[in-house]
Amino acid sequence: MRHMSDDHTHVQEFFGARAAGWDSRFPDDGPAYAAAVARMRLRAGDRVLDAGCGTGRALPPLRAAVGGTGVVVGADLTPAMLEAAVRAGRNRDGRLLQADVTALPLRDESLDAVFAAGLVAHLPNPAENLVELARVVRPGGTLALFHPIGRAALAARQGRQITPDDLRAEHNLGPLLAASGWDMTSYVDEDTRFLALAARRG
Repeated sequence: MRHMSDDHTHVQEFFGARAAGWDSRFPDDGPAYAAAVARMRLRAGDRVLDAGCGTGRALPPLRAAVGGTGVVVGADLTPAMLEAAVRAGRNRDGRLLQADVTALPLRDESLDAVFAAGLVAHLPNPAENLVELARVVRPGGTLALFHPIGRAALAARQGRQITPDDLRAEHNLGPLLAASGWDMTSYVDEDTRFLALAARRG
């Protein structure tokens, strides 16, 4: 049986080894991140978490969306990713926090929204972990599950086929979100982006 600490070690080793060159591997993702954040319809003064923020590529558009009165926090488990975010200057757009998104050091209903790029596939227990994201968001708040390329394009990049049990498939993700306290409000899976939006149930 895998323990949570095993998952943490694996994630930190995988992303730690890739952190320094992460942004250079995906230099054209910026517009896709900005477009996904725009779909969240954040307002000035909103409080938003980038869960599993990596090198912080979502932090600039999130800051632009919530303005100077808003709160932006980027949380990631891997110190090397957060260090890369600092080197890129993205700590100016949000507070960086080394934290496990499956057990966030945040109060209940303290956020208006959560942005999560590429996170779902790395969650050790997606059903429980999505409940934790719901815990920190106010009723009616937003969750954005994003990837800068769609499921088919990502599978091709990784040399594999999409299977019916793919967690991000609409027929799997909708019920998973519903069981975790979220109602899926939109779903897009195209070559150039994957974006599922959900509202926190009251």
